[in-house]
Amino acid sequence: MAEPSGKRLKTNLPNCKTHRAFPGSRVKQNLPAVVEESLCGVSTLIMEVAYRLDALAKIFEQDDIALPRVAAFFHEQSVNEQAKAEAMLDYLSDRGGQYCSKDIQRPGCEEVCAVIPALELMLGQWKEEMAVMVELSQLSKEHSDPHAASVVKSRFLGPLVPRVKLLGDLLTNARRVGCTSDRSGGFGEYLIDQLQEELTNVSSR
Repeated sequence: MAEPSGKRLKTNLPNCKTHRAFPGSRVKQNLPAVVEESLCGVSTLIMEVAYRLDALAKIFEQDDIALPRVAAFFHEQSVNEQAKAEAMLDYLSDRGGQYCSKDIQRPGCEEVCAVIPALELMLGQWKEEMAVMVELSQLSKEHSDPHAASVVKSRFLGPLVPRVKLLGDLLTNARRVGCTSDRSGGFGEYLIDQLQEELTNVSSR
């Protein structure tokens, strides 16, 4: 049965429930409140992803794991995510919206100690981001904001698609060379650390 007109399906968008719009903005034009709140909430989500990836990088820098190239890969992805969050905040500001500063959640990856679970966590984060961007683009269309829909699709959703594919390939290769989900990875962990070219290719997309 079709969804009744005007009634939205349950959404997973991380809306900012305490968001306060700035009514005095001179540049705000056709920015629906729900889109502004969602842009604010999604920006925070991306910042949390950046924080989590940086925490993973620090795990692989520890002397009992010592995979410096893997650490560099996660650190670079953290920097990319932070830049993405800042780009979304810049867009929100350009549209006359306002960002509400919020506490960033703790990484929650303290138990990760091997390449495979780290890559799985990262892949899950990117797939979640993709789903959120799809919803945000659709939400913008539903509320007659085609500009936001286009920007989200081209600048934030589009670049994620090939990166998710490449990360999935890297995860497959990690399993193929013998990496495990614990500290017993042995030579497989070392070998994946030496695949600097492949790691670089993934991070540069």
